[in-house]
Amino acid sequence: MPTLTFESVLQSLDPFPVLGNSYTNGDYVPLDLSVNNPDLQTVNVSSSDDLETHIWKHIKSNNGTIAYGGYIEKRGIYNRSGHFNQDNPYTERNIHLGMDLWISEDTAIYAPIDGVVHGLKDNTGYGNYGPTLILKHKLNGVKFYSLYGHLSSRSLNKIRLGETITKGQQIATLGKAEENGDYPPHLHFQIIKDIEDYSGDYPGVSSQKDLKFYKSNCPNPNLLLRLF
Repeated sequence: MPTLTFESVLQSLDPFPVLGNSYTNGDYVPLDLSVNNPDLQTVNVSSSDDLETHIWKHIKSNNGTIAYGGYIEKRGIYNRSGHFNQDNPYTERNIHLGMDLWISEDTAIYAPIDGVVHGLKDNTGYGNYGPTLILKHKLNGVKFYSLYGHLSSRSLNKIRLGETITKGQQIATLGKAEENGDYPPHLHFQIIKDIEDYSGDYPGVSSQKDLKFYKSNCPNPNLLLRLF
């Protein structure tokens, strides 16, 4: 009998959509925020307002409702914050490890699979996650974690550490720029195999120097999102 891999275990699941089941895949529009996208050359990506205007223009011009993307995407939007160590090109953290879902503030977030609340933390600071929730999962002998960043502050008051979460349960709502690290409203969703010693936080952006490790430890979030 073949050995089950991490990827095959996740692919065998039937996850609930993290933004709810009222959307279809046709509502999701891919979004490129990489440093190689020429459309961003005229956008002040250091401004959450300007970036939000660009994102919604992109969504509407593609007849969508939600923009998604960003896994292993090298971005320039982190240059604005010292949180990402931009002083050294080799250690600068600018490669995104999660999948972003860009949609309006207060949008409900749901658990894609059963889990337990592992971490709750308001990661304050310019460019950081803001309110963050981490769930722990154990399925078919495989343990891993899912991270939900840029939530509303009140989300952290409606859930508790150690709480059992069921698939399809609402776990949070999205925050606005004033509380989510100063980004346009969006969900940062990330899968983590080994969370190390973190609780309520985990790096969501990697340097080129550490990318091999983080890419292995944080596989493609589409294993659970199923957007393409």
